[in-house]
Amino acid sequence: MTRTARSWVTVPTGEERCRPLYARVLGLRFVNPGGVLCFLFFEGAVALALLLALAELVSWWAVPMLPAVVAAMVKLNDLVAEVVIRTAAQVPEQERDRFRRQMEPVVGRARVPSAGERWPDRRGEPFR
Repeated sequence: MTRTARSWVTVPTGEERCRPLYARVLGLRFVNPGGVLCFLFFEGAVALALLLALAELVSWWAVPMLPAVVAAMVKLNDLVAEVVIRTAAQVPEQERDRFRRQMEPVVGRARVPSAGERWPDRRGEPFR
């Protein structure tokens, strides 16, 4: 019996070249940031670290450390997304169906009395 290998990569191989350098360097597989977001992640972190260092709020070692910390958080987010997707894929189909049944809204009809009819009270008798 042969098993087919599943590929969990969400970005097709042909599109890998078109991804931003930041995403390719970090090896992101599940988080797919665009060009603007990659710019903000890297160049924004460098600019923020420079401004903080120039204002003497942090020392100069923060200039290379802040982009590295941001990159580590983005990679951690990618790893968490991978775990969530793989765990969700392992849920048996029976459990998924049971969950869907529980979440379906119930649609029914309510009895509306006619103009001359009165609403019954709790005992089933009409109000007087």
